[in-house]
Order: sequence, then structure tokens, then C-alpha cells
Amino acid sequence: MRNLALNTALLLGLAGCASMPPPAAPAHAPAQDALWLDRLTWGASSADLAALRSQGRAAWLDAQLQPTGTAPLPEAARAQVQAFSITQQDLPPLVQAMEAQRKAADALTDDAAKAEAQKNYQQALTKLAREASARQLLNALYSPSQVREQMTWFWFNHFNIHQYKANLRVMVGDYEQGLRERSLGRFRDLLGYTAHHPAMLRYLDNEQNAANRINENYARELLELHTLGIGGGYSQRDVQELARVLTGLGVNLTDSKPKLKPAQEAQYHRTGLMEFNPARHDFGDKTLLGITVKGRGYAELDQVLDLLARHPSTARFVSRKLAQYFVADEPPPALVERMAERWQQTDGSIAEVLRAMVGSPEFEASLGRKFKDPTHYVVSAVRLAYADKVVLNTGPMIGWLYRLGQAPYNRQTPDGYPLDESAWAGPGQMTTRFEIARAIGSGSAGLFKVEGEAKDRPAFPQIAQPLYYDGIAPRLASATQQALTQATSPQEWNTYLLASPDFMYR
Repeated sequence: MRNLALNTALLLGLAGCASMPPPAAPAHAPAQDALWLDRLTWGASSADLAALRSQGRAAWLDAQLQPTGTAPLPEAARAQVQAFSITQQDLPPLVQAMEAQRKAADALTDDAAKAEAQKNYQQALTKLAREASARQLLNALYSPSQVREQMTWFWFNHFNIHQYKANLRVMVGDYEQGLRERSLGRFRDLLGYTAHHPAMLRYLDNEQNAANRINENYARELLELHTLGIGGGYSQRDVQELARVLTGLGVNLTDSKPKLKPAQEAQYHRTGLMEFNPARHDFGDKTLLGITVKGRGYAELDQVLDLLARHPSTARFVSRKLAQYFVADEPPPALVERMAERWQQTDGSIAEVLRAMVGSPEFEASLGRKFKDPTHYVVSAVRLAYADKVVLNTGPMIGWLYRLGQAPYNRQTPDGYPLDESAWAGPGQMTTRFEIARAIGSGSAGLFKVEGEAKDRPAFPQIAQPLYYDGIAPRLASATQQALTQATSPQEWNTYLLASPDFMYR
């Protein structure tokens, strides 16, 4: 009964934790440095804290904002990633192989055989998306380039696509990898990458957008969600004109090109699975945001992407969203303006905008007060529990994220998952987090169960480590400290810490 009462008390505390952020730690104490790391990584670790205390914040941040090449993963994580089909094959042949499987299944005349083949095709697509989810989580858990991994998640959410539309499950891994490679560069490069990727063109129906058969879906989201934002100074007419610019930009999953008139051949462009078909393009002049766009075909796209990426409304809109992700649900307007100004000064350099944000007094004052969304909660809990011991099965983590409503690539609408506390702090969410805390705290929760083996490999969380004593314990609320002293086993102690209101904030 005592354990039940204590669990109930903790759950009640969790349900109300949205209004109960833990007290701030003294500036530049180890506990404050741990919070600083929590905000910029997927959860501080003992190694992170030691490196930060040795190098200083400025040097640590410099290295994070200018990562060289692909950050090496621990061997056990790297081996998992290297075994994935999405790692071993480029996107075009992988997509074409899946298309061949789909067509073969559809061509069967026996109903039972056809149903089985179609089921196998869907399972193969799901396996590829699960590989992408696993790679995302392994990078979040173990990549030394933690800021890059945070930004990879942010950009996927900003330029969101939904895995279950058409065959996007085969494309999400490639799409995300390209975002990862550009995540700290110039916004214009990110914008151009997404505008040319078959996943985005298919998700927002631009492959259906043609002269005299206009589809405005992508044009609208490009203005509203990707660049200027609502209230950013565009009109419905601008949406229509941008849709005309985007006509002919689509997807070709085959090795063949369309039949074109001789005069159109020079205007045809193909990169990977992205195709610009001049026979489908509106070559009339357009007017976008007061600027004339001459009907030149494919070159129109570069002109409008330059215009949108460098527009002051884009600088403010995306800077505010970055500040909402990293600082506060309602970011201070003065901070957003300084970030937008830095954006304009550096031609949209994401690293420099982040540097301006992290160096601000508003960022420092917010530490420990930003509520963890489900992904931050799950990944930070596993990072704290197992540190450098590499999980061998990310399946339980993916399952937890489905239960918490923030599974990778699973936001159906193009706006991405919400970034504010109110979306994730309800009683049902907190109850599920408590169950996850108990699963992690009491054992390996299946994280070390290798496919083909009957049982988990033994692995018990070691949370009472240097990070806990230096970075977490000094800032725990008295109610959490009291609950921990009443734990009757290491399993209970782990559970209470991972389920505490203190651990819900970063």
C-alpha cells in the first residue's frame, strides 16, 4: 500500500508539473552547466559535463556548430546503422525495387496471393521506415554532434512529411539524412533541398501541379509553414502565383523520361527522382510578393526560393520557431528580433543564429524551464540510464513514442508536432511517462533484446553516476528528494527520478 500511495503522489505531482518547473541552479555551477547541456543536447551525460567543464562553453559550442564530416558513433551503434537497407542503398534503386515489388503484387490475379503479396509490400515499406526511426534514435543517443542531431529533428518537424502517404516510408530516411547534412548551414540550402526532394513533392501533391491544372498545396505550405509564416505579408494571390512557378516540378520513379517536343528538351531537368517537366509548366510571367518572375521554366524556382529565404518575414518566423524550440513556448520578442537580425547579417546562417540565441541572457534565464516533449523525454531518459552502453534494440523507444503521440515521421499534417508544453503535459501523457520511467528504471525494458534471441541481455540502469551527483541532485526539488529517500529498491529509486517533475524539464 505504501508503494501505491507514493506512486499515486508522484503521479499527481507529474500531472501538475506544467506549472511547477524546478528552481534554477546558481549560474555556471555544475548543475547549471548540466541544464545548459540538457537544452542543447538530447540529454546531458557525464562525459558531456566533463568535456564542458574542461573546454568551457564557448569552445564546446564552437565544435558543435562546426562539426567536421560524419560524427563517429560507438561501434555497436555504427554496426546497427551500417546493416540497414537505407544505409546500403541509394534512394533511386531502393524506390525502384519497391515499385517493382508493388507492381508485381498488383499484377497477381489470384486474390489470396495478391493480398499476401500486397501485405508483404506494405511490411517492407514499414521496415524501411523503422530503419530510419532506429537510425534517428541511435544518432540522438550517441552522436557526438548533439546540436546537429537536435537541429535534424527540428528541421524535419519544420519541413514535415508524413510517412504513411503513398510510398513515403521508403523516402523518409533519405529525406532526413539530407536535412542532417544541411542542418547547421544556410537556410536557403535547406529550403532548396526540401523543394527538390521527391518526399516533399509527393507529400504536398506538387507532382499533380501542372499548367491549367493548378494544385496549390505545396505553394501554400511553402509560404505559410516553411518561410514567411501566417501574417508574413503574402496574399492568396501570392499562393496562386507561387503554385504557377511550381508547375512541372514533380517525381519520376522510373528510368525513362517523358516524351517532349524538341523545343522543350533543353528545359528538362532530372536529379535523382525529382523531375522538372517543361510540358507541364506554366511559362507565363508571374508576380510574387510584388516581384516579377519571368516565365523561364526551371530557373524560376531558384529566383523565388532566393526571395523567400532572404525575406525579413522568414527571418523572424523561423527565428521565433527556433527560440520556441530551444528557449520558451512564448519566446521573448527582443530575442527573436536579435536572432532575425543575425539571420539577415549572415544570409541565413543557422549556426550563427543559434550562436546569437545561446549567448543571450534570455537563453540562460530559461534553463530548466522548457518542458520536454516526448522525444526529448524518452531519449534523455535512456541517455541518463545507460550512458555509453549502446542499446541493441530501439523498438521499445519507438513504441513509447507512438504511445506518447510523437512517433518519428508520423505527424499527418504539414505543420509538424507542436513545440509548446500544453500539447504534452496532460494527465494521460504523464501517466504514460510514469510507466515508461518504470520500464526503464526497473530493467532493460527490451532495449538490449537482440532479434533472434529469446531473452534480454542483462543491463541494469546506472543512474547514480557523476552526472547525477554533480548535475542533477543539487537542483532537485525537496518533494523529489523526499520521494527518493523513501524508495525501497534501486528499481524504485530509478523510477521516481525518471518520473519526477524535475526530469520533465530541460
